Amino acid sequence: MSAVGQLRPKRTKSGIILKVRLTPKSSRDEIVGVEEFGGEAVLRARVRALPEAGRANAALAKLIASWLKLPASTVAVAHGAKSRLKHVEIEGDAERLALLVEVRLAALTG
Repeated sequence: MSAVGQLRPKRTKSGIILKVRLTPKSSRDEIVGVEEFGGEAVLRARVRALPEAGRANAALAKLIASWLKLPASTVAVAHGAKSRLKHVEIEGDAERLALLVEVRLAALTG
């Protein structure tokens, strides 16, 4: 099974949580795909922002909201503010959001 098939957002009462490995100071803001990190599949993203004063975290939240075509107010870094591995919380209907993530990932690989 590919890493894409293994990425499973964690469902919560208020939506989902995606694990994201972030690379700051990149040449562009982009969702790269899925990779294995620490024995599990995580979304891989890059942002131009520097990892200081929360700029990279804010850029990541904005990037994920744009990628999923959701309001920026529904996406936030919930855990891992000072780590490269982030837990990004996305508020909304968990079933719909999980399906949306799956569709967007399929578009990246296909």
